[in-house]
Amino acid sequence: MRAPLAGMVGLALLSACVQPGEPLRQPQQTVVFNPDAYGLAVLPGNQRVDFGRSPKGVIPALTRELGRPTTMPLTGCPAGIIQRLRWADLELSFTPERFVGWRRGAEQRGLVCS
Repeated sequence: MRAPLAGMVGLALLSACVQPGEPLRQPQQTVVFNPDAYGLAVLPGNQRVDFGRSPKGVIPALTRELGRPTTMPLTGCPAGIIQRLRWADLELSFTPERFVGWRRGAEQRGLVCS
């Protein structure tokens, strides 16, 4: 009889810690992806996501840090591009096996869609 009562008391105490209607805090972005001639520099830490990397590694890494991407249409894409994703103002292009291009504003490198 005491176990259910203790569980209910614990839930009541936990619910008092959260204010109703209080917005959830978003985690701060700790990694910056800086596009360059070879792909993306990952700062801080001097790491890289270069052209030629598998989408299976690139997409989850960016999604983990930047959130879920928007899928863009493939109209105007060069032959071979099968996926085009956008995180805020950063758009990446992929073939079935490789990260092949990026666009940010008026800047672009690699294979990108028009």
